[in-house]
Amino acid sequence: SGSAGDVLEDNPVGKLKVFIYDLPRKYNKKMVTKDPRCLNHMFAAEIFMHRFLLSSAVRTLKPKEADWFYIPVYTTCDLTPAGLPLPFKSPRVMRSSIQYISNKWPFWNRTDGADHFFVVPHDFGACFHYQEEKAIERGILPLLRRATLVQTFGQENHVCLKEGSIIIPPFAPPQKMQAHLIPRDTPRSIFVYFRGLFYDTGNDPEGGYYARGARASLWENFKNNPLFDISTDHPATYYEDMQRAVFCLCPLGWAPWSPRLVEAVVFGCIPVIIADDIVLPFADAIPWEEIGVFVEEKDVPKLDTILTSMPIEDILRKQRLLANPSMKQAMLFPQPAQPRDAFHQILNGLARKLPHPEGVYLPPSEKHLNWTAGPVGDLKPW
Repeated sequence: SGSAGDVLEDNPVGKLKVFIYDLPRKYNKKMVTKDPRCLNHMFAAEIFMHRFLLSSAVRTLKPKEADWFYIPVYTTCDLTPAGLPLPFKSPRVMRSSIQYISNKWPFWNRTDGADHFFVVPHDFGACFHYQEEKAIERGILPLLRRATLVQTFGQENHVCLKEGSIIIPPFAPPQKMQAHLIPRDTPRSIFVYFRGLFYDTGNDPEGGYYARGARASLWENFKNNPLFDISTDHPATYYEDMQRAVFCLCPLGWAPWSPRLVEAVVFGCIPVIIADDIVLPFADAIPWEEIGVFVEEKDVPKLDTILTSMPIEDILRKQRLLANPSMKQAMLFPQPAQPRDAFHQILNGLARKLPHPEGVYLPPSEKHLNWTAGPVGDLKPW
């Protein structure tokens, strides 16, 4: 009763052609050579999407027959010693890559980028900051105003999500998850499961700003509740534990999204989404309302009542839907790519945006972009 929907089964091949710009290695491959950790963090979709497209059947080497143009620039590969991406150079890297392709090829200039797409998987997408206040202040890089953004960040009525963007899952390592699978008939003996921070004292010493207080509320209300297996510890059995749980909490952190959403779906654990106004990955193809539970941030103190009062029929139905292989496949970026995976869902999203609307091609004298807009620091050469 209930399936993932026919849309997840769509095959994008034959529905669009993508031209990939050949950029100097400093914009992509050289960054990974310098710091291979970029291949394993939750922002790695930008690297694997590039690799996938290079050998994809939708690729064309003839730009004049392309529906879409892809600029393979990696903006989350400048990492701290702890492995966290520093987004501060990203706007300059992005601007530099656009200047490069607009000087070398005619295609950007004829549309001001309206038939181009970028993968921008950072916390707040092309706003390029990990703190929401600063991200909002910055806004989306002005040069990307007409381009399509493929991003993990999704929140309704937010300056860092522009209309027409494609929301994708964060990267979670498929092979690693595969290695931790346990028998499907293992009883789900944990009612509610969560591992992660409740407070971020380093970046939010006062408390209340991180996760808009929702994670702190989780801890204060349920740390001693026997139905809630919640902790900051990250055990070696983390993936196995998720497969033994009925509900997996997916609260917002600094941003509304996290890899827990992917892990919950892959491991058949009902995701409990605590992030007001979140826009979820591939929402036009995945029936999130049917497979997940949505709890408003203000209702976190009532979470035990909300979950224990859910009828067993509803729980079983959500579990049956989550067991659908297409649902799991759509959340993953496997190497090599497989039918119906996240790569193909991105292409389906791009194909559904075709044909391009009137007004994409600009008269030669007409320009929509202001190349000198934005913070002064962003305008420095990279």
